[in-house]
Amino acid sequence: MSARRPSALELLQLVMDDGSLASWDAPPVPVETSEDYARELAGARERSGLDEAVVTGEARLRGRRVAFVACEFAFLAGSIGVAAAERLVLAIERATREGLPLLAAPVSGGTRMQEGTVAFLQMVKISAAIAAHKAAGLPYLVYLRHPTTGGVLASWGSLGHVTVAEPGALVGFLGPRVYEALHGQSFPEGVQRSENLYDKGLVDAVLPPEEVSAVLDRALNVLLAPREGLPDTEPGDDPAVPDVPAWQSIERSRRPDRPGVRRLLRYAASDVLPLNGTGEGEADPGLLLAIARFGGAPCVFLGQDRRGQTELAPMGPGALREARRGMRLASELRLPLVTVIDTPGAALSKAAEEGGLAGEIARCLAELVVLDAPTVSVLLGQGSGGGALALLPADRVVAAQHAWLSPLPPEGASAIVHRDVEHAPQMADEQGVRSSDLLAHGIVDRVVLELPDAADEPEAFCVRLGEVLQQELVGLLRAAPEQRLADRLARYRRLGL
Repeated sequence: MSARRPSALELLQLVMDDGSLASWDAPPVPVETSEDYARELAGARERSGLDEAVVTGEARLRGRRVAFVACEFAFLAGSIGVAAAERLVLAIERATREGLPLLAAPVSGGTRMQEGTVAFLQMVKISAAIAAHKAAGLPYLVYLRHPTTGGVLASWGSLGHVTVAEPGALVGFLGPRVYEALHGQSFPEGVQRSENLYDKGLVDAVLPPEEVSAVLDRALNVLLAPREGLPDTEPGDDPAVPDVPAWQSIERSRRPDRPGVRRLLRYAASDVLPLNGTGEGEADPGLLLAIARFGGAPCVFLGQDRRGQTELAPMGPGALREARRGMRLASELRLPLVTVIDTPGAALSKAAEEGGLAGEIARCLAELVVLDAPTVSVLLGQGSGGGALALLPADRVVAAQHAWLSPLPPEGASAIVHRDVEHAPQMADEQGVRSSDLLAHGIVDRVVLELPDAADEPEAFCVRLGEVLQQELVGLLRAAPEQRLADRLARYRRLGL
């Protein structure tokens, strides 16, 4: 990593198409200044070559028109006062009016101390403008640079749909110099570094400036993908589901070489951009969150990752909080949501209980069943207990042939009813956990065959499943939203009656 980091204009020239930058900046609005502050502003203009700490405008990103707002650290440490805030808000409002995705590149010491509390309160109107932009269903993508601290991080720096950080960047609420002055000791080393924030699920990726363009392009390929006029993908009649004993399906679903969400994305999706964590300080390897396309159909994708769930580290409440982030993204971006169920069961532990596992299952169910986005749920493998149920409610439910769904693993049901585990195969049969049983009861709409086992044909199986997902997503995007939601609620209201 180079010791010198690019200025705002250098970063924009690196990321955007050559010759496409067009400024939206008008002269800064006048603010009250003391003689000392006026001299500081004059010196900042001379050093930076800019008239304020932010630059705004539009450009082309791989041919696509986008809006941008970026800070310049050489101008009073990128601090935000009244004039800089007004420039930011005018640009955000214009991007919203013109229906443009907005790319933000903050680098800042925070609000401008020379302007006091009035500057501090500017974060409110900036946040309001970002909220309005997102409420319009428009993408807001953030690249956190070194350093980004204070009110900037605590407002528009932390509101991105997708947030990427510069390697080794200092990113934190309270600047370490301020902490040391207030507390008489140094801030713990490494806490406010971008890599640590990634580990804690606060940013989606850590990337150098030269890789930002490719990631933004991939994100916008999904987020701006057309929802209408997609190729006709009317499904034919699905083949009959072979009559395989439930226990045989359960054993097949537990094969360690069975394809999971990662291979499904690799073989069946395009423009896959993994996201990371809840954005609120938590990450769980038991859940994979991404945006992607199946065929031409875009979606937010969240799935239980069989690779990330182990006996020592089963899926915990953090995974469901991450899933709820995916639900919010689907709603805000007006994208379909695909959920994938593949879990031997959520964690049963002190940490899970104290972390509110039951409450997270309840909140997932409550939010998912009334979500205003089109939803498709996929039973890919094991579907055990509340951790599986949390991601199930959907407009359409697809199951792999050997996937299953049960209140407990069959061994657990056997232990309750028979006080042993030897009756597990019998309990699986009696409880109707198979995909064919779920289809007969209206819990599942379609079953994707395994020929005869997904683990023996992983790529072909994933491609078939991806084609089904494309068909379902296109069909849902064509449906009237009010009727789609009414049908979803009616489906679960009448289930079992």
